[in-house]
Amino acid sequence: MSTFKQISSPIKQQLLSELCERLDDAIFILDAELRYLAINAAYEDMLGYDEDFLLGRPLGIYASEFLSEKEAALLRHITDRLDSNGFYENEFVLASRYGQKINCYIAFNRTCIEATTYYFAIIRDISSAVKDRQQMTHLLNYNQLTGLANRKVFLSHSHDLLITTEQQLVIARANIDRYRTLTNSLGQELVNNLMIEFVGRVNSLGLKKLHCFAHFGGDDFGLLFECKDTDMICSELDSILQMCERPFKVKGKDIYLQISIGVSYYPQDGNQVTNLVNKAEKALHYIKQQGGHGICRYSDKMNYIAIDNLQLESELRKAINDNQFEPYYQPKIELSTGAITGFEALVRWRHPSRGLLSPKDFIDAIIRHKMSFELFCQMALQITEQLSIWQDMGFTQYVSINADAAEFRHPEFFGFVSQLFDRYPIHPYQLHIEVTESSLMLRHANIKQQLIALKELGVCLALDDFGTGYASLSYLQEYPFDFIKVDRSFISEIAHNRTQQAIVQCILDLATALDMSAIAEGIETEQQRDLLLQMGSKYGQGYWFGRPVAAEVATTLLTESLLSK
Repeated sequence: MSTFKQISSPIKQQLLSELCERLDDAIFILDAELRYLAINAAYEDMLGYDEDFLLGRPLGIYASEFLSEKEAALLRHITDRLDSNGFYENEFVLASRYGQKINCYIAFNRTCIEATTYYFAIIRDISSAVKDRQQMTHLLNYNQLTGLANRKVFLSHSHDLLITTEQQLVIARANIDRYRTLTNSLGQELVNNLMIEFVGRVNSLGLKKLHCFAHFGGDDFGLLFECKDTDMICSELDSILQMCERPFKVKGKDIYLQISIGVSYYPQDGNQVTNLVNKAEKALHYIKQQGGHGICRYSDKMNYIAIDNLQLESELRKAINDNQFEPYYQPKIELSTGAITGFEALVRWRHPSRGLLSPKDFIDAIIRHKMSFELFCQMALQITEQLSIWQDMGFTQYVSINADAAEFRHPEFFGFVSQLFDRYPIHPYQLHIEVTESSLMLRHANIKQQLIALKELGVCLALDDFGTGYASLSYLQEYPFDFIKVDRSFISEIAHNRTQQAIVQCILDLATALDMSAIAEGIETEQQRDLLLQMGSKYGQGYWFGRPVAAEVATTLLTESLLSK
């Protein structure tokens, strides 16, 4: 069998020529002056010019004086490398005759045949490989949901700016409050759409001092600002909070987002990016512990607060196990007669060493550490037992207990409440449950079902802090409330504030029109009570009538009220 070496030169040349013509890679040959001598079909297809047009033309196709500066510089670079090394390779973007941009790899070689210099080159279309690289780079550097830079890019950008800036930097860390609740309620797909809309709204604000807006994943965002005056950054961050006051549409319903933001400042809080980011995250964690929906600047005291929080969590878990929480009862009054119609039960913590603590000392930590349902159960058991005692004494007043979304979402909530009436011989209407507007913001179907079931059981429902939320009126038509509680913020200046008077009058008229009862909270003066009476308010509560008291004192108040009739 013959070998390749045994093939005659003409046949060998013909075979090699055929091979070059059929290669997918583009091939061309140049003379010593870098003019085209030969090209293959692949090069014709790639460049858009046929061989007859190219032969004899320079590598740049047109004379050097007609080339762009960039093209001329590239040709000089190729020539210099070929002259010095006899070899050149590079990746570049080739523009075809029709303006198409093609990512290419080119390899040039110089050779001499019979004292004549020639150059031959192979060009490979690497567009798909470049696209894959670009996609991989994007995957590694950008959040795939929102297209924002990820944490790595944010840190790099912050570091570069910190080195070069002559101004102040502000690093902000932002979270969506109740993100897990949103995910559980709406599903991940809808929450993803919510995050996309949130990012779109932030971008549309056109924050002038914002250098980088990054998405670290989930509900976790970073913002980098540069400015001369940090007050300007406070204004821009405030605009993000204000933006969220407008509802987001999900399945035709309004969803309100609340945002927590922690910030640190360069150079006041440090001169290293990782340290500044960590401090912003501490400030973010702190504001979320305080209930969220706000902006908090880092301070050194937060390091000590974190340690105190760990101790508080341990003490609260022990308090739950040892039944250290107890209800205090604030009377609700019929304004025209002064008679006690019921009580609101407010939790107190009988701390073994610190004495009696009010909710402001522990309620945020109860919510944060997900002990709300356990606390609700402990309070409800004591309340229904006390109602049973009062019923045996001939008192039929009711007691209201506060509940929020954390309790309603618990799978055992309704079962626990319904069993209370099996355990204690009281009427369901003697137990009122007060629901805060924030518990209804998600409009979770389960919450609505729970409220309807409680109503069917005979439990009375009250909408607490009415008028302070975003969608108070819609709640009244959507949920089966018996009472509206007029928030104390509308009562505090009612004696000499016509705006408050008008608002309260509207609420009272609305309650009448809907066959609901209204209870005015925060009555602290005789003048406030008298004015509310004139406006048609039937019921109220506040320090003018009495502060929250222990069960035995509440019993005395009931007895005295009965004897005074």
